[in-house]
Parts: sequence; structure tokens; C-alpha cells
Amino acid sequence: MRPPIQIDDPNDPRLAAYRQVRERDLVGRAGGFIAEGVVVLEKLARSGRHRLDSVLMADKRIEALAPLLAELAPEVAVYAAGQAVMDAVAGFHIHRGVLAAGVRGAPDLDALLAGLPAEAVVVGLVGIANHDNMGGLFRNAAAFGAEAVLLDETCCDPLYRKAIRVSVGAALTLPFARAGSAEAMAARLAAEGFDLVALSPRGAMELDEIDAAPRTAVLFGAEGPGLPASVMARARTVRIAMAGGFDSLNVATTSGIVLHRMVANKRRLACI
Repeated sequence: MRPPIQIDDPNDPRLAAYRQVRERDLVGRAGGFIAEGVVVLEKLARSGRHRLDSVLMADKRIEALAPLLAELAPEVAVYAAGQAVMDAVAGFHIHRGVLAAGVRGAPDLDALLAGLPAEAVVVGLVGIANHDNMGGLFRNAAAFGAEAVLLDETCCDPLYRKAIRVSVGAALTLPFARAGSAEAMAARLAAEGFDLVALSPRGAMELDEIDAAPRTAVLFGAEGPGLPASVMARARTVRIAMAGGFDSLNVATTSGIVLHRMVANKRRLACI
């Protein structure tokens, strides 16, 4: 392993990508993103879906991370700094002691759909604006074996630092692409042979009643407005039974319940 490059000056120009992380996150990074934490760095380094440019870590993390750093390509710069310097660069306390700068791959909707297997579960997201929910949705999609995530044009960025962290790196490893408007996304999925399942408190079917389909696209909308009526009209609408007085769940929680059911359906099909 090449020794990390020691940084003692928070104004060192080599750390420009890490400067004032929160403010830069809000205005965008022109194709770049910042990942935070050891587990997320592992996913970024090993998935190959997005390019890892550099790593900035606290001195105290070097020894423990040596095996992972040894795996990095020679062109990936590894910087080390004292905690105070690191915090000054980022603009807040980096208690995990690890940041990484990456460049997002160019997700292509046509290529993503063409590469899906004959039997697949895809997650379609509409109007998801909360980064915690976005991260939770990606985490659940990866945990329950969804092959891809499609996002409409109003969804927030899955590669926002907080969304990546909440997803435990799943946003870096699971294929995703934007698919235009909600209606355009639903139409494209239907054209690709996907059975559309739309979640809504007003769904015509309970989740337990849904049967398995070889290709299923599960559609989730934002809490409150939900999915557009035009999208629900194309789909089988499904609700989750719950106790009186409640008619909905957090969208990330809903996705975990529904995707678990989809996995069970796939296993049942495989046994037939």
C-alpha cells in the first residue's frame, strides 16, 4: 500500500472536493458526490458502478483501513489528516473519520432495462424528496433483491451524501436511472412487460391477495400526495392492512414490507 499523503493545512487545494461538504451538497457537485463512512467506502471501491477519485481520512483510521486501501487503484489519491484539519475542511465534525470523493456513472435507462433478466423486480419511485426516505428505499430494494430502481424527474438525488449513508451504500451498488415523468416511467415499464403494482392506502387489493408475476414493478409515491391517478390507473393498486385509525406508513417502511412479499412470491414461483 502506498502511504497516504499527509495533509496539515485545511486550505490545501488538493482537498477542494471536500471543502464545506454540506453547502456543496446543497448546490450540487457537477457529476461528483461525497460518500461518508467505512462501509460506504467499501461499497464504492468494490462495486465499480461509480468512479472513486480520492479518499480523505483521519490519521487514526489508517491502520484499520490498510487492507481496503491496498485494494484501491493507483490513481486514487489517499489523503490523511488530523481530526481538527479534517473537520475544518469539511465544515463539521466528521466523527466517522472517512470521506471519499466519487464521480457518478452515467446511468442509461435503455441499457439498464435491456440488461434486466426475464424475471425481475424493479422499484419505481415518484416524488420522493426526502433523502432519508430515498436511502431507506434503496437499502430495502437491495436487501430484498430488486434488480433496479427507476426514479421520476421529481425525485431527489440518491447520491446525495445523506441518502448514500442511510442506504448503507446500496445507492452506490444498485442500478438506477431517471425515467422522465411518472406517467412516462409507468408506460415504459409496461412496454417492457412489467406488471405494475402501485401502493396506495386506497388500493383495491390487500397485499396478501397479490399474486406473483415474473416481471413486477412496484411503484411508490411520496407520503401525502402519493402516486398520480394516471399512474394508478395503469396498475394493480395495493394497500397494506393495518389497525383502525391508521391508513399509511412511512414510504421506506412500506417498501420493506412489500418487497419482502415480492421476494416470497419469487421463491414460490421458483418452486412451482
